[in-house]
Amino acid sequence: MASSDDDSFYEIKSRFVDTVQKSEWVPLSLTLVEYPQGDLFGKFLALISLVPFVIIIGFITLILFRRDLHTITFFSGVIFNEWINFILKHTICEARPMRRDAVYAEYGMPSMHAQFMWFFATYTILFICIRLHHNNNSSISEKFWRITIIAACIIVAILVTYSRVYLLYHSKSQVLWGTFIGIILGTVWFTITYVVLTPIFPVIVSWRISEYLLLRDTTLIPNILWFEYTNIRTEARARSRKLVSMKSQ
Repeated sequence: MASSDDDSFYEIKSRFVDTVQKSEWVPLSLTLVEYPQGDLFGKFLALISLVPFVIIIGFITLILFRRDLHTITFFSGVIFNEWINFILKHTICEARPMRRDAVYAEYGMPSMHAQFMWFFATYTILFICIRLHHNNNSSISEKFWRITIIAACIIVAILVTYSRVYLLYHSKSQVLWGTFIGIILGTVWFTITYVVLTPIFPVIVSWRISEYLLLRDTTLIPNILWFEYTNIRTEARARSRKLVSMKSQ
């Protein structure tokens, strides 16, 4: 009886293996990036091209742990930008450049990476130049960090954009259009957020569902990191004194 069960098991396993071997396997191109073997600069650009996924992970982490309305709105703009890119690609239907024997199932116009990075860079730069300037952070250290962040955003966006052409995933026109569309959408989304949505954030955080989700509005706090640091330090010291007082009684 046991021998019959073993034979049935091996027969099923054999059929499964045959089916798998005959199936056509395709790569998950979402994070798959190829570069010429031995090309260190190409490898560097391949790693740089993964920056959009790092940014998305950062957004999700911030939203889960900070619950800030502006972060949620910014991320909503990123999703909107990707949705526009998907529509344009499947409307224009322009193929990617031919590369060796590679056959791409996805369209290339406009470049998603270029559009994503320039949307993110444009929004971030406008936020720093307009929103943080509005909060009157004029110290030398604040100016230094503003310039550093702006320069980093531009440099990384340029590198990611160039990587898509260098690694032959997109043509020059595809990344240029992605850059142009990303800048336009980043500007539009920042304008909507700053002019329309930010003034109603105090109303949104007062909703019962917002209180349940612990959503917060930090618009009027110029330096959220310093604010949280000083408040946590003050609270920790107060609790420490209270604990010492209770032990001494």
